[in-house]
Amino acid sequence: MILAPRKQGEPTVVVGLMSGTSLDGIDAAIVRIHGSGLTASAELLHYYSRSYEPEFRRRLQELCGTEHSSSAAVCSMNAYLGYRFGEAVLEAIADAGMRIEDVDLVSSHGQTIWHLPVAEPDDPYSTPSTLQIGDISVIAKHTGLPVVGDFRPADMAVGGQGAPFAPYGDLILFRHHERGRLLQNVGGIGNCTALPAGAGPSEVLAFDTGPGNMVIDAVVHALTGGRLSYDEGGKWAAQGKPDQALLDEMMSHAYFRTPPPKSTGRELFGQPYAASFLKAASARGLSDEDIVATATAFTAASIADSYERYVFPRVPIAEVIVTGGGAHNRTLLHMLKERLPGQKVMTSAELGWNDDAKEAVIFALLGNDFVHGVPNNLPAATGALRPTVMGKLALP
Repeated sequence: MILAPRKQGEPTVVVGLMSGTSLDGIDAAIVRIHGSGLTASAELLHYYSRSYEPEFRRRLQELCGTEHSSSAAVCSMNAYLGYRFGEAVLEAIADAGMRIEDVDLVSSHGQTIWHLPVAEPDDPYSTPSTLQIGDISVIAKHTGLPVVGDFRPADMAVGGQGAPFAPYGDLILFRHHERGRLLQNVGGIGNCTALPAGAGPSEVLAFDTGPGNMVIDAVVHALTGGRLSYDEGGKWAAQGKPDQALLDEMMSHAYFRTPPPKSTGRELFGQPYAASFLKAASARGLSDEDIVATATAFTAASIADSYERYVFPRVPIAEVIVTGGGAHNRTLLHMLKERLPGQKVMTSAELGWNDDAKEAVIFALLGNDFVHGVPNNLPAATGALRPTVMGKLALP
């Protein structure tokens, strides 16, 4: 073990940090973990969320594209975001009524600003790569705690796509001996994990389904002139009707016909895609309500289509469990239930888990495995050639 526990056999208390493709804020999960690897057990002690202010979110969005970004901006934000992550850790611990001494480790996903799972074919210097910012040394010095982070490059170094990582935690937290389960996280990007009944690591099927909240959020932000950043509860979408012709056109995107393993992000479904969608919707004369409804239907259709193409022919599924911000969008859930009549669609809250905390909990598990020297990628999900230990360590 890289970091010695207080006493041999005692659980590890980890603060897992997640800042996802929605760019809406930082999720911190304080988790007590017994053991390591696929036999570990996790108990969520406290969940804390800190939202980003609109201007800061705008600055992060600029870094996720090439038009307004720069090396200087990325360099500065890498350090600044480290301080923001460190503050979130200290606030989460205080909010839980705990002390720094009660925590062993911080495990940070960082903020993805560019993800290139497949090299550009016309560039001889292009290499599969990924970049997450939020410097772990800054977090460590600011909190006084050891920090593990920068997980994704290690998976890519052994031939993986560096995503998705949720399947590893899904296997630990949600596998069922008798029922096939499908975990669908709806953050900025949607990702799914298919767990056959009694699944082992080689039997897991997982991939990014496409846009989650990303297009919906961008559309709402544009239609309200920045006044709103998301459709709370799916209320706006519920007032409209999806445009089927436009939806069919959106579903013709080549990503949906690409078989797994696969991953995506803002590079495909970010601001330029949302702007193109809004232009097409405007040309059709759609109302604002119909535009938001169509964007929401796009997420539901892309998820269900992914299942029909790549999951159901291979894995019998009884339950679909939705997590992430999309779990609060009642219109999206209704659309999913309509498209998946053969499965029970529910949220993780119905199983006793906080819908928003899952990914932060999973990164706590990944960090715990790192300090135990246990491989923490899932080649069946990422396409890696072999299991490997992912992560880097910064000491306080």
